[in-house]
Amino acid sequence: MQLTGAEIICECLLEQGVDTVFGYPGGAALNTYDALYKYSDRINHILTAHEQGASHAADGYARSTGKTGVVMTTSGPGATNIVTGLATANIDSVPLVAITGNVTTDQLGRDSFQEVDIVDIVKPVTKASYLVEKVEDLADTIRKAFALAQDGRKGPVLVDVPKDVTANKTEFTPLKPEKPMRFEIKNPESVRRVQELIKNSKRPMIYAGGGILSANASPEFKAFAELIDAPVCCSLMGLGCIPASHPLCVGNIGMHGGYESGMATAECDLMIACGARFSDRVAGDREKFGEQAKIVQLEIDEKEINKNVKVDEYILGDIKNILIALTIGLEQQQHKDWLDKIEEWKHHFDNAEAPESEYPLPQDILQAINEIKADDDIIATDVGQHQMWVAQYSRFEARKTLLTSGGMGTMGYGMGAAIGAQVSHPDKRVFLITGDGSFHMNLNELVTMNSYDLPVVIVVMNNSVLGMVRQWQKLFYGSRFSQTDPHRATDFVKLANAFGIEGMRITKPEEIKPVLQKAFDLKKPVVIDCVISPDVNVLPMIPPGKTIAEIVTEM
Repeated sequence: MQLTGAEIICECLLEQGVDTVFGYPGGAALNTYDALYKYSDRINHILTAHEQGASHAADGYARSTGKTGVVMTTSGPGATNIVTGLATANIDSVPLVAITGNVTTDQLGRDSFQEVDIVDIVKPVTKASYLVEKVEDLADTIRKAFALAQDGRKGPVLVDVPKDVTANKTEFTPLKPEKPMRFEIKNPESVRRVQELIKNSKRPMIYAGGGILSANASPEFKAFAELIDAPVCCSLMGLGCIPASHPLCVGNIGMHGGYESGMATAECDLMIACGARFSDRVAGDREKFGEQAKIVQLEIDEKEINKNVKVDEYILGDIKNILIALTIGLEQQQHKDWLDKIEEWKHHFDNAEAPESEYPLPQDILQAINEIKADDDIIATDVGQHQMWVAQYSRFEARKTLLTSGGMGTMGYGMGAAIGAQVSHPDKRVFLITGDGSFHMNLNELVTMNSYDLPVVIVVMNNSVLGMVRQWQKLFYGSRFSQTDPHRATDFVKLANAFGIEGMRITKPEEIKPVLQKAFDLKKPVVIDCVISPDVNVLPMIPPGKTIAEIVTEM
């Protein structure tokens, strides 16, 4: 059948099982948006306030569902506004497809109105980017983009479509989407050697990363951890790969991880990194990180092997297949003494005095949320102190229930991510935990939440400062607080009301649970201004480039 390029885009989205796209229209994308009008009974379009918000919403949709998120924009600034979203998805291995409009092919390279070479701009932060110059190539390019986004280590792909390509017609033949290729283990001979290391280990530990969740391998991972009887220390991206209540779950690892995870890293004789890349926020001193142990890396991306930390063995392949292979023929291991030692370390600071404060404490706010939300409800965060408090105090019992910018550390990510998660999971509740600094970045998306009546509970940890940067200034820069006390006078309750959203405020510890419960019960978007102390810090903290021996426990 003869279809326009714009109609082909819509047909290809339907082929790929896409039911929702996030975006913002503009001149170069008008043909595509006209087609979306005709397909509106089958493709739901969420109009955000800004293209960056749309890219983060597509990201939140993808992280919380495992499906490929889709963002659509016009040319020029519409396209460049999603670059941060693509970079965020790229470093955290999130499958996205971005479809951007551009000027007509005869205007390319002429500095035409709203023209930009988005294909080259995004090359460093995508798996691939394509310019489609002929309508006959459009369907195959979109299909290739979706396949690539989910293939191997997942990530974003961009397809740039000039306006005349969306107007021109060609013959379109529907195709069923290709099933993702099975990523076989590339070095199966290593499986036996890793099994021998496991059998000989007295103090194994698992460093669990986001690759487990990306591969939908949580059941296989849990079975593997139980079989080798090893404590599990999770990176920020790995939280939720094993239930927080599981006896083997130690919690967060790295700069703001617990003392027990730092000590496990320093005392283990075997470290198994599962879908984790030894980032600088985990392996501060890369020369000393796990230096006493044999280190094994289970990884899908060959470029990550020995990139940050030298390993003794590695297995390259899909983490689900690797974990299954490792369990075959491996007998049940027992490490009671080692696990007892981990349990002792968990209580290392039990005698420390609880902080006294007239302000609500972040840990009390997050504990109340733990009590209110269901296990499969979703928490999205921005970046900063609140993000680390979530990692420390929130309990993630189900997979894909934490949405956070790990590698890029994108302030302003959370609003869009919460929108994407709530749109894709109307039967669940989404909490956005943010700071006043991050909230100011993309608070314009409150209009999106209200327009679509998305019942997100937004919890603003409001200390009136740029908390994490200020904490570093306090610790490393002699308390010279340069530009981290912005003296903003934003009234978040009035701001919420201006967007047609309920606003609430918590200023005293006794208000925490009643206000959070009231907000949750409304089943509408709510902004809660939680006034916390500017002097509360994220502790413990291992300074950059240091080890657990230099842990900071008070400031």
